[in-house]
Amino acid sequence: MSRTARVVACSPEDVFAVLADGWLYPVWVVGASRVRHVDAEWPRPGTALHHSIGIWPVLFDDTTEVVEWSPDDTISLRARVGPLGRAVIVLTVRPHSRGCTVTMGERFVGGVAATLPYLLRRLALTLRNHENLNRLAHLPEGRRADRETDDDVDRGHVPRHPHGQASPGSRDDADDVPARADDF
Repeated sequence: MSRTARVVACSPEDVFAVLADGWLYPVWVVGASRVRHVDAEWPRPGTALHHSIGIWPVLFDDTTEVVEWSPDDTISLRARVGPLGRAVIVLTVRPHSRGCTVTMGERFVGGVAATLPYLLRRLALTLRNHENLNRLAHLPEGRRADRETDDDVDRGHVPRHPHGQASPGSRDDADDVPARADDF
């Protein structure tokens, strides 16, 4: 089994909010191109999301089923991945001083991919899951950043440009805005 971990700058609850939204699957899973349907009770064990893998026009329709869902720390999935076969995926989320650590383990359990040499399978899964975790991390971290910006605006704080200048339209640059078009 390949295991890859990443520290994510948000709470475990934020990560599980993303995992609970089956429609986000192709945003963070490398190779998934679209979701066709998500069972109404996703992510309850036994429910599935119906997705496609590949790049248009070569797409394979398949499913990923929830085996275990414990929003305190774990989701286990059984994925069918087109002609490659089947895989078991386990994501665990643990608190960390900078947010949480997400660990992704994946193992091919059938199909062509399971017959590849061990080191090749492990390398491919490690590289893919490193990118999966990077993509997954951006979703809750981005939502958190949006909430913090909204909170700053609600408290009357002015968002700043990343390089320290006032953001366009903020109060700091209001005096620089021409009063009339003729002032340009």
